[in-house]
Amino acid sequence: MVSKAQGKTVKTRRVFYIPGYDPIHPRRYRELYRKESAAQAAISGYEIGLKPKAGRGNYGWQVDAEIDGQRVSAQVEVLVWSDIVRESMSSSIPATYLQLLRTAWVYIGSGALWRLMRLRKGPVIAALYPVGMLIAQALLAVALSLLTYGLLGMLSDHWAARLAFAALGMGLGIALLRWFKKKDGKFFAYYLMHDYAYSAATKGANPPQLEARMATFADAIAAALTDDVDEVLVIGHSSGAHLGVSVLADLIRSGRVAEGGPALGFLTLGQVVPMVSFLPRAERLRSDLRFLSARDELAWVDVTAPGDGCAFALCDPVSVSGVAPEGKRWPLVFSAAFTQTLSPVRWKALRWRFFRLHFQYLCAFDRPRDYDYFQITAGPQTLAARYDGRPASKSRIDQAVSKYTSVAA
Repeated sequence: MVSKAQGKTVKTRRVFYIPGYDPIHPRRYRELYRKESAAQAAISGYEIGLKPKAGRGNYGWQVDAEIDGQRVSAQVEVLVWSDIVRESMSSSIPATYLQLLRTAWVYIGSGALWRLMRLRKGPVIAALYPVGMLIAQALLAVALSLLTYGLLGMLSDHWAARLAFAALGMGLGIALLRWFKKKDGKFFAYYLMHDYAYSAATKGANPPQLEARMATFADAIAAALTDDVDEVLVIGHSSGAHLGVSVLADLIRSGRVAEGGPALGFLTLGQVVPMVSFLPRAERLRSDLRFLSARDELAWVDVTAPGDGCAFALCDPVSVSGVAPEGKRWPLVFSAAFTQTLSPVRWKALRWRFFRLHFQYLCAFDRPRDYDYFQITAGPQTLAARYDGRPASKSRIDQAVSKYTSVAA
């Protein structure tokens, strides 16, 4: 059942977007929203426009739309943790290879990797990709060093010359490794390695700096819940999904979601929750998943797509983590169905662009069905009302798979 507050028509909305593990300035999300909302409006026949957000605070923008004959105003804000991400990515080349060993040990030694493989192969392959790519880069660097030494060694067998040849070979190998790191915008090996290493370093626990930032996120959302708006919508994308789970669980536990206030919606997109919740020290996250899944203060919708190889598509994050309580209500899990909501031409153009597909949830669809990011964020229905009565995908995975199911006290 949808409560009266959750089901009312929206004229004003506050939207909080929590990015994934992304070091880029949040203006990237504003420009993506500007471009893709215009494209979707042209396809779907509505009007939407952006202008600067008034006042200080979180980075964001104002959206004015006319959808289904109704005008809606939405203020979108990005809850930034890119500075934390950048700091975690500042490792040297040797430190990154040490991260590789530690991260592999955590996921293999804990048994989490084998459990994750029982869910979806795509995100596990994505997790193994940086390992394989970094090892390949190291082998190429070693091969270059040895080849240089071997070829030049034929010119002279004097020890001083050979020492110089060895030094030159090592220098070329190191230069190659530095070139690979400089070009990581094409290879994504260092980026992904830092991403997976970030959670693995604490075996699933949140670092203190991240916990402090999540507390500021909760304060911002709590303040919005006291505003004269119709809906407060929190969106967690990729790694931002599990941050949103904990932020909202903290808000509700602290009693800052008042009855009779704005409707509260939680939309998770392309989530990778199991990458963290399956780790041994993720008690905090598992506790929050369990708690949030049974609450009636919010509506929680989880959207993924099998075409997104970086997400745990159609995996119910609560159930697969082994913490589903009796009376579980959330999330509603369904697919954005890229192969059906994108035309054959568009799907062909995007099919092998794995990282671009991971952001498709924030983009226009040329054959839209009931998932439309811009109608959700700027349309006249609450999240709960939009999906009231919508069945979950039949192909969702909702069996307990995680080896670790302990929760925080």
